[in-house]
This record gives sequence, structure tokens and C-alpha cells, in this order.
Amino acid sequence: MKFFVDTADVDEIRELADTGLLDGVTTNPSLIMKSGRDITEVTKEICSIVDGPVSAEVTATDFDGMMKEAKVLAKIADNICIKLPLTMDGIKACKHLTSAGHKTNVTLCFSATQALLAAKAGATYVSPFIGRLDDMGIDGMELIEEMRLIFDNYEFETQILAASIRSVNHVKDSALAGADVATIPPATLKALVKHPLTDKGLEAFLADWAKTGQTIG
Repeated sequence: MKFFVDTADVDEIRELADTGLLDGVTTNPSLIMKSGRDITEVTKEICSIVDGPVSAEVTATDFDGMMKEAKVLAKIADNICIKLPLTMDGIKACKHLTSAGHKTNVTLCFSATQALLAAKAGATYVSPFIGRLDDMGIDGMELIEEMRLIFDNYEFETQILAASIRSVNHVKDSALAGADVATIPPATLKALVKHPLTDKGLEAFLADWAKTGQTIG
């Protein structure tokens, strides 16, 4: 499974990129707003930090507006992935952009039929929002499982990008369900490494080592 980080905080991105675990970045208008920076400036800096795709989202809701904004975003860097809403205009824009060789991420997916449309349009990624489905009492993992089955049935190359991840279990369950990518908030990504037994075991090892009076090197 590939790990993307869901943020526009360049300090967080640099820290995670240094671990070697980061495969890409996703942003959206809300995350850009939190960064407090100009969208072009911050997106360009993010693209310089990671080699993988950086999703930059259009804000227009009509086809012509999406295409105009996509043209601007695509010029920021070679690893830009154009993020589009899962609407009919968004699907149309996805088809045109992928046909022109651009990477695309169709976002705000909440049903398997929506995902099917995005795959037929040639989307590079489609992003099911797990957490928001869970908020409604719907199991978000069922959507990923349905998408995996449909995409495999028809050999779609579109990758399932699990989004709206709220917990470590969301990451684990997405991997078990067959998601290709998980886009994860920085705090949750860092939490993946944590386990109380790891901490306890390390503490015991270090205590025993201290008793030997030895050093390495």
C-alpha cells in the first residue's frame, strides 16, 4: 500500500518525507486555507519535497472552469495530480485531462457506482471518503471492498485512494480491503508505528544494556 499524507503543512511533509515512507501528498481547499499561504506558492514547495504525485484541487464546479484551473495547476510542477469533484462535470473534465496525459484524482466518492464512473473516465485515483461514511453509520470499508471487486472485474487501472481516514484501524482495514493508497493525516501516519508493547520491550532492553556498562563503537 502507498502512503500519501493529507496536509498542506510543508514542515510536516518534510519530516515524513525524511522517513522514506511517503509516496505522495493530497491537498484540498480546506487544507490550503489552514496553511495560510498562497495556493501556487505552497503547492510548488510541496512538489519540490516529494517525488510522488501531489493532488491539487480545482475549485470551479463547471467543466470550462475546471479545465481552466487545471491548466494553471498543471503548470506548477510535473508531479501535480489534478483533483476533481465526483460530479458529471468533474467526470467530463477527468476524461479530457487523462486523455491529455495528466494524472487525476476524483474525490468525494461515496458509492461504488460513482467510483465506476470515475474509473470509466480513466481517473488515476478515485478517493472514497471512509470517515464521512462512518459518521453516517455506514461502513466505509464496504465501499472499498465493492470498488476493489468492480475494478478487478473489469481490470480498471484506476487506483483506490482511501481518504477521510481518522484512525490507525482505518489504515489497517483499508489495506485489508485492498485499497491501493491511503491518504493519512500526519498525526495518524505517525501513530502507525506506536504500540505499548514496543515501548515496554525497548525500555527493558535499554535497562538491561545499561547494567552491562558497555557501549557500541
